[in-house]
Amino acid sequence: MKAVVQRVRDARVEVGGTVRAAIGPGLLVLLGIARTDDDATAARLGAKVARLRIFEDDAGKFARSVLDVHGAALVVSQFTLIADTAKGNRPSFAEASPAGQAEPLYEHFCSELASLGIAVETGVFGARMHVALVNDGPVTIVLDS
Repeated sequence: MKAVVQRVRDARVEVGGTVRAAIGPGLLVLLGIARTDDDATAARLGAKVARLRIFEDDAGKFARSVLDVHGAALVVSQFTLIADTAKGNRPSFAEASPAGQAEPLYEHFCSELASLGIAVETGVFGARMHVALVNDGPVTIVLDS
């Protein structure tokens, strides 16, 4: 499982020209799920994202998490994060989890965030989406499970 976590002032996802979800300050999480991932992986990465200290304290140091600042999370599935580009110029997605396995893990990840007290919004699993954000910092962190 791989997550690209961006600290945002705001973010939104559109599907078919309609805004599906939007958040104010918090995190945009692009989530890729691999064939080898399971519920424990989703729970562990969800907890890591929730507690990731990438918000500044009064001294300007990264000391606060999205939990500490009462921010929200917009979680968007993105199987392309699991791309293998080792051979040639066309990415291989052979290690990406099939949709039937990935969707429940995506939902489990989102549930983990919510269970910790984070307001969670989501994209539409498997849909073609347009994601817009204002990255705050910019701060972008890549997490592997």
